[in-house]
Amino acid sequence: MNTKPQIHVVWLKRDLRLQDNEAIFNALKTGVRVLFLYSFEPILLNDAHYSQRHWDFIKESLMDLNAALKPYNSKVLIVQSDIIATFNQLLNNFKITDVFSHQETGILVTYERDKNFKRFCKNNLIRWHENINNGVRRGLINRNNWNALCNAFYEIEPLKFTPENNQLLTINEIEKLETLFKLPDLKTNSNSPFQKGGRTMALKYLKSFFKDRYANYMFNISKPELSRSSCSRISPYIAWGNLSVREVYHEAYHLKSTSKHKKALEAFMSRLRWQAHFIQKFEMEHTMEEASINKGFHKLKKSVSKSYQDAWKTGQTGYPLVDACMRCLNETGYLNFRMRALVVSFFTHNLWQPWQEATTHLSQMFLDFEPGIHFPQLQMQAGETGINMLRIYNPIKNSLEHDPEASFIKKWVPELRSLDTPFAHQPYLMTELEQQFYNFKLGIDYPNPIIDFDTSRKKAGDTLWNLRKNKKVMEESKRILRKHTLNHKPISR
Repeated sequence: MNTKPQIHVVWLKRDLRLQDNEAIFNALKTGVRVLFLYSFEPILLNDAHYSQRHWDFIKESLMDLNAALKPYNSKVLIVQSDIIATFNQLLNNFKITDVFSHQETGILVTYERDKNFKRFCKNNLIRWHENINNGVRRGLINRNNWNALCNAFYEIEPLKFTPENNQLLTINEIEKLETLFKLPDLKTNSNSPFQKGGRTMALKYLKSFFKDRYANYMFNISKPELSRSSCSRISPYIAWGNLSVREVYHEAYHLKSTSKHKKALEAFMSRLRWQAHFIQKFEMEHTMEEASINKGFHKLKKSVSKSYQDAWKTGQTGYPLVDACMRCLNETGYLNFRMRALVVSFFTHNLWQPWQEATTHLSQMFLDFEPGIHFPQLQMQAGETGINMLRIYNPIKNSLEHDPEASFIKKWVPELRSLDTPFAHQPYLMTELEQQFYNFKLGIDYPNPIIDFDTSRKKAGDTLWNLRKNKKVMEESKRILRKHTLNHKPISR
């Protein structure tokens, strides 16, 4: 009687790295032979939150992983299939007793998929080990011990990738397996304007940031153009798992002891902790994908305007900084935090559109789309948490403060390049005579503002502040604070 060879499987998802990967580390620790698997799942390929830029980034990350595995004579089995169908096929060839993956805080379709996969494992006598990723914990009902758990996680030295000889399935074995599956085309456009995926590229960004770019981190963090070089730009590599937050934190911590720019590093490190905080919040409130965390705001009804939304998506609102941000995001996949807040504020407050209507366009455009950041931030900027300060960003004030020469505006809204700086910020202030002088026509060369900022700001502010006095909103605010309040304490070392 032929017996199938035993293997353990590491199911890679948003953890596309070998180092400091708890799932890989624990799988290798067993001593059993290991197969690395990534599946392009139809449920995600067809999901509206994702776009080609994400799949290309993942493909580049997988190719980089395979290059890193080549010295070990191994590679990732990369297939395009439903995950349960994939395992059913693998079970025809192997005895699989254990599967290792990270605990994914994903969108609702991945939550449902994981529940189905858990049942599948139980029915097939497979132990599924879901490992901690970036300090986020499953099953918490409040934050009472979260700080201590998070501190303990960050204090652990990043895990090394140390497979035993011949522990990984060989390239030849995996190529034989590939004949059993539909394989995705891994080619990507090398000339795309997006950051390229993979740990090799991630480490280049990290190295250049810690070499000198971080020195201006605090000064330029809110500036739409200068932040593109002064910020770390590692968010896609954390979102898709080319880097772990822990290893980045350790690098920053060790650099701080000799750095002349300690405050910049401290500010950067605090934002790494914010990342875990927001994903933990989403982990504990998964309904945030579709509805406001504060149930008192469910009664808030806004009329959907397709024309407003299209103008916002394409950068044709008549507000230069908003338009520059949206065009830049569409083209490059990146905006700094303040500009992200500004475009969401404009959409939800000034255009008075439901935040849910912005979710898929922004998720498709953000190269660093991370559900645990995406949905909590959308709701916070929309003013529908009941616990955060209501902020309605003024696009003119922000452009004058953070893009004073209108360099970012003129780069991304070329219609305004010929105008003097004051008019590039506020073209709608031009008189007919001034428009003739510049050979520029409002409403033709560039749109008039589609809304009046002051009127829309007052409407939004009055409505939301009045709602915050509602009994249900106040009750929900107290519930949210009890469940998610986090005392920010420095990590002890």
